[in-house]
Amino acid sequence: MIRIAIAVAAILLAVSPVAVAERPNVLVILTDDMRWDAFGAVQKEQGKAALFPWFKTPNLDRLASEGVRFANVFCTTSLCSPSRASFLSGQYAHRHKVLNNFTDFPNDLPSYPAGLRAAGYETAYIGKWHMGEDDDRKRPGFDFWMSHKGQGNYFDTEFNVEGNRKVVKGYYTTVATDAAVDWMKRKREKPWLLVLGHKAPHGGPIVPEPKYEKAFDRETIKKPANADDYKASGGKPKWLEESFPTWHGLGGPLYGQKEYGKFIRAYLGTIASVDDSVGRLYQALKDSGELDRTLIVFTSDNGFAIGDHGRVDKRTAYEESLRIPMLVRFPPLAKAGTVINEMMLSLDLAPTLLDVCGAKSLPNPDGRSWKPLLAGNATGWRSAFFYQYNYESQFPYTPNVRAVRTPDWKYIRYPHGDGTPDRHASELYDLKADPLEMKNLATEPAHSARVKQLRELLDSQMKAHDALPDRMPIDEGIKNVLPKF
Repeated sequence: MIRIAIAVAAILLAVSPVAVAERPNVLVILTDDMRWDAFGAVQKEQGKAALFPWFKTPNLDRLASEGVRFANVFCTTSLCSPSRASFLSGQYAHRHKVLNNFTDFPNDLPSYPAGLRAAGYETAYIGKWHMGEDDDRKRPGFDFWMSHKGQGNYFDTEFNVEGNRKVVKGYYTTVATDAAVDWMKRKREKPWLLVLGHKAPHGGPIVPEPKYEKAFDRETIKKPANADDYKASGGKPKWLEESFPTWHGLGGPLYGQKEYGKFIRAYLGTIASVDDSVGRLYQALKDSGELDRTLIVFTSDNGFAIGDHGRVDKRTAYEESLRIPMLVRFPPLAKAGTVINEMMLSLDLAPTLLDVCGAKSLPNPDGRSWKPLLAGNATGWRSAFFYQYNYESQFPYTPNVRAVRTPDWKYIRYPHGDGTPDRHASELYDLKADPLEMKNLATEPAHSARVKQLRELLDSQMKAHDALPDRMPIDEGIKNVLPKF
């Protein structure tokens, strides 16, 4: 009888949630150009400082309340393709070689989807890939593929569904979510990974679905408190003021919307649709009994300025550009209602997912698993990281950027690589006293020692990660070009 009881106990343990949690399903939801504070829970937390306190995202807020919100997560290159490649590989852009929006993810580069697939997971990618602008072919590491060329359209996008190309009628967010829910409902014996890449809230132009087109028309729209902080006379680098009337500035076409209030309402309208999508995915997992067996990660490829420092774009090293949202729901590891403040990077996702799922770790990643943080162990966690952006001749509104950030300070420099004295001023910010980065301290004698310290820290961080040379080629200056929509 004792042997029988032991055998029965072993069987029950094998199918218990604790055992299943060792190889959970994984759902990664990736938005495009979503700033870290663009959902209800953060807006509520900000109180009087909130830009849009009336904006509600009940499904994202539920993820936050039932799981973990990482409050300080950053991308290491604030540009779509390089950042997406960093999420997949756990590497800085100079290592994975996706340095711009026109380079594809290398087929032989280790990634967490390939690692999970090798560990016995069934894998799928649905939605916006955006590495290799004119290439929609199926990428390595995925059993199922549904994506498209380039940016896709908010309505009626042509998808490559497992080699069959067809225009799928409907609003992008709804179409991608329909496909994701259908795929998750399939019967399978293996644990699974699904990466869902939303187009929203990326512009060119930004188009909300009809039900949110006028949803916020009665709400008051205010510009960020640092919207006028872009002039060289106020301590900002000259290139920032020069970019103001361009596509990437507040004085430009506002991603096709032309009027600021309309721009913000459209931006948030697309995120409201994403929130609906999260609700549908949550319900599908609940209905299937897989909700608590699924590690859900919600994040974005990079942040986005909505007028901050006169910018309407990413690319810069300002907080609005490099800071991203991240929510994690997984009851066995992620304690409900937890907020973690340690500095996390996009590079950390790949090592973490492989760690949690018991798969082989990546060879020499730049990121690290945040699984210990979920257990409350921050011992030895990073105290600094470096940021890089390389000038794009196709979008000549931002120079090369190199920056280092600590919990309290940020130092930024702009190497332009022609061997002449740098015409772009460096920047130093006390993030505790000046979170909106409005007072550049770099030229103040009282902070010269701090500048020297952070400059050396930036150099050491870059050296430790075998970064590209600080001085990269750049054209002469910023061109005030206004692309047509």
